[in-house]
Amino acid sequence: MKLGEFDIHVISDGTFMLDGGQMFGVVPKVLWEKKIPADARNRIRMSLTCLVIQTGRQNILVETGIGDKFDARFAEIYGVEHSTTLLGELQKLGLDPEDIDIVINTHLHFDHCGWNTHRQDGRTVPTFARARYVVQRKEWEHAQRPTERDRASYIEEFFAAAEAQTNFLDGDGEVVPGVRVEVASGHTQNLQCVRVDSEGQTLFFISDLVPTTAHLPYPWIMSFDLYPLETLENKKRLLPQLAAAKALVVFPHDPCVPCARLVDIEGKMSAQPVT
Repeated sequence: MKLGEFDIHVISDGTFMLDGGQMFGVVPKVLWEKKIPADARNRIRMSLTCLVIQTGRQNILVETGIGDKFDARFAEIYGVEHSTTLLGELQKLGLDPEDIDIVINTHLHFDHCGWNTHRQDGRTVPTFARARYVVQRKEWEHAQRPTERDRASYIEEFFAAAEAQTNFLDGDGEVVPGVRVEVASGHTQNLQCVRVDSEGQTLFFISDLVPTTAHLPYPWIMSFDLYPLETLENKKRLLPQLAAAKALVVFPHDPCVPCARLVDIEGKMSAQPVT
């Protein structure tokens, strides 16, 4: 799609599965399963949505999916399906890894940075050899020393080899003209969302602040979130703003509605899908 002067491509690294109860926290199953049905193991299928922003000068990649550096047990536990892959999707756009100038990771959980690196000749190296990677400094530091509560979410092999190419940010900031990151803590302390502005139009990659359209109601918050009250505060702050601006909102894990405009009806948010 076009966003002002920019070309925008919503692409996918396939799907994976997580426990539905974990994905919806305090929300009872009798409510959430009406929106996203679970399998026999109580898992729900989620997309691995990424974003390509072409400014005319730079090719910017937001998120890199789950990658391929895992074994059969990992693939079975998380129900990974690569009907599409990030690299395959880029190829369809006529882009090789060397064509990517900037990689933005909203955070470093394994389902958001998997293709940051790949294995080559027995070692792990950056996948995007020419790119500068952009991540919050404190997110990187936490990813290297996670707590017992979130240790399973970080796999160092997925991101560490790209350290020399990584630009560390300390809070909100412009990446290139028209593309900036904004910290919205809750899921992690230093989660960053991506705002794209061009010719009066706005796109917002909301990351795991709102992983799917089913999470638009303010109290529908994942149990994975380390700071759920901050998630709540940031949702109540950001969602009305995005609705008022008629922004395109990209959801990282919605398998049916990756991109939508928000509609605020008496304080309740709904999504109008955009194709």
